[in-house]
Amino acid sequence: MTARVFSDTRCQLGEGPLWHPLREELFWFDILGQCLMARPMQGEERRWQFDEYVSAAGWVDHQSLLLASETGLYRFDIASGQRSLIVPLEADNPVTRSNDGRADPWRGFWIGTMGKNAEPEAGAIYRFYEGELRKLVSGMTITNAICFAPDKTQAYYVDTAKGQVMRQPLNRENGWPDGAPSVYLDFSGQDVGADGAVTDRDGCFCVALWGGARVECYDGQGILRNRVELPASQATCPAFGGEGMKTMFVTSAAKDDEMQGAGMTFAVETTVAGNPEPRVRL
Repeated sequence: MTARVFSDTRCQLGEGPLWHPLREELFWFDILGQCLMARPMQGEERRWQFDEYVSAAGWVDHQSLLLASETGLYRFDIASGQRSLIVPLEADNPVTRSNDGRADPWRGFWIGTMGKNAEPEAGAIYRFYEGELRKLVSGMTITNAICFAPDKTQAYYVDTAKGQVMRQPLNRENGWPDGAPSVYLDFSGQDVGADGAVTDRDGCFCVALWGGARVECYDGQGILRNRVELPASQATCPAFGGEGMKTMFVTSAAKDDEMQGAGMTFAVETTVAGNPEPRVRL
């Protein structure tokens, strides 16, 4: 599988790619640049600038996104660029910002926080569901890899600083954690960091490897099945989209990376499809 450049905009810290299934358009963030970008498969790129860090989104309807910033979850109007607060997110803590996040199969939204300078254990993982924001995991340093098994049995997440990808059993009726998490993959002690992740239609876990210039896909038993090489060392997060959900988009970061594609966003045509992101219920 060969990666091509989808956007040559060099993000300081590209993150949070989201394929909007109604608009057929990819949205993604430059967290350090405090901006949101969007582009259809064919067409011009658009950009929205903010006055704080923004990092992740889910789609609400044709015109709206749920947008995670360093201070809250907002409803974002794509046409006007205006946003309205839904619920604060560590708004009284100047140390932290939002990081990785994704909608879950029950139309909730999981969002991780972390210290702006990766302060140890300053972050957490939350779930927004039916109007309530509830903390699920505390003591996280760099929250990443939030995604969900297609069969609704489990969620995945990682503290990149520790390197252990966790598998959290879920209640299949409402999506809340049900039981203790266990280690699924262990990248601790390696020269790469497990960053953002997504599952494909077969349930494989596809994770971007910071410092590894690649995305790796593992099956339910933790066996490596596929690898996508990228011309950017700091791969940050994959997302599926495009026709038949068979394009894997991957964001990257230009920070501390001298490779040719550093900070660009890539597209890779795959043989296995992804699943459309669930619609978030506000």
